[in-house]
Amino acid sequence: MEKLEADVVIVGCGPAGIFTALELAERSNLKLVMVDRGPDIEERHCLARGGSGCVNCNPCAMLCGWGGAGAFSDGKLTLSADVGGWLEEYIGREQLISLIDYVDKMYLAFGAPQMLFGTESDVIESLKRSAQMAGLNLIPVKVRHVGTERCFEVIKAMRDFLSRRVKILTERAVASVLVDGSSARGVKLADGTKIDAKYVVLAPGRSGAEWLKKLTSELKFKTYNNPVDIGVRVEVPAPVMEPLTKYLYEPKLLYYSKSFDDQVRTFCFNPYGEVITESYDGVVTVNGHSFLNKKTGNTNFAVLVSTSFTEPFKEPIAYGKYIARLANLLSGGIIVQRLGDLEEGRRSTPERIKRNIVEPTLRSATPGDLSFVLPYRYLQNILEMLQALDKLAPGVYSRYTLLYGVEVKFYSSRLELSKNLETKVENLYAAGDGAGITRGLIQASASGIVVARSILQKEGYAVSGSANEENLPMKVPSRL
Repeated sequence: MEKLEADVVIVGCGPAGIFTALELAERSNLKLVMVDRGPDIEERHCLARGGSGCVNCNPCAMLCGWGGAGAFSDGKLTLSADVGGWLEEYIGREQLISLIDYVDKMYLAFGAPQMLFGTESDVIESLKRSAQMAGLNLIPVKVRHVGTERCFEVIKAMRDFLSRRVKILTERAVASVLVDGSSARGVKLADGTKIDAKYVVLAPGRSGAEWLKKLTSELKFKTYNNPVDIGVRVEVPAPVMEPLTKYLYEPKLLYYSKSFDDQVRTFCFNPYGEVITESYDGVVTVNGHSFLNKKTGNTNFAVLVSTSFTEPFKEPIAYGKYIARLANLLSGGIIVQRLGDLEEGRRSTPERIKRNIVEPTLRSATPGDLSFVLPYRYLQNILEMLQALDKLAPGVYSRYTLLYGVEVKFYSSRLELSKNLETKVENLYAAGDGAGITRGLIQASASGIVVARSILQKEGYAVSGSANEENLPMKVPSRL
């Protein structure tokens, strides 16, 4: 049986794990090992991206491997403490704002574009007033759009940079965490390999949320349920959303439904983008991408209903998968329906989709009826949101608008963690989306910095909280 030794082992090579490694590698001499169950960045090939549809590869090439789900995302860096997770509850708003600036500069150092959306204050104030009149709350955020193709290049640059300093093990699943008394002592891989380490960082990403839940249950950790986000991906002609996306790129809009007073929100706008699929342990869900240089004629975005369940409900991930499986059962994958057909109480057919004004970018989606999948409460909330949004962006609530289902965001139950994101087991940390404390690239990356700085302090290394360029841990030319 193989045995490795390290000072720190990082489980998961997504943003949280990568930024933990970046900070530790450049500010210390600690020996680091990173492990991910998915393939290396250049070996990640998703057939769904070529238009042939999801084939349920395990693990999902779109979500797992070096870079995590962010590697093939459209790379929206949302530079705001108001969205993207709950990290503020652990470290405070002031520190979170500082870390957001810090990780943004690190992304820039590795080739993220300089262009920033959401800086036109006069226009944004006008849009906020219009949103309020429509019953919506517009949350202004600054967004740096990396683009799917450049996001790959940025993540690969990070991989190349770290490969000279860190041992990286891909396509290697972690089976368990090794604990000696009340302290972490490393991990055991599924193939029997043991990695002895003083510190263990659990950063498995959204695709590893269920794995982390199982692991922490075995360790008898206390957890708290996060809201369950379930909804649809909406596709409209790009000019319909242009008044919003031109200035904001990612309009963050909140609505509280009249029927149920549930929170409904927009998420992951992809101007001139395409709808894609993802697979979570055999369950196919829908998402969206947008490229920096390649454009379609459509814009897509998610409308998600957030539901906070109370005791005795303890399975938010299982509930989300149950809804997604219904869509998979009826369609073999993703259902697409025209809004007009949904209103008329009829399923969309291939003929109706073919003559639709909005041409679907996800050609593998099956025309069908979302009312057989989503509960009435969710459908009513979504329709109300789209009606309100139509007042802000006329044309959204059109019978030709396409709805894809379902979109589910699997966020793990939140662990009981210290302000440094350390569990009750000494030297065992949890970070990122998989730990249920973030839901986006920027806060996930920032959580990795929080963990790294805690380890650095324990080991007696100097920690700088400054986001000034001269204090960044690495000097990487923006050559991409």
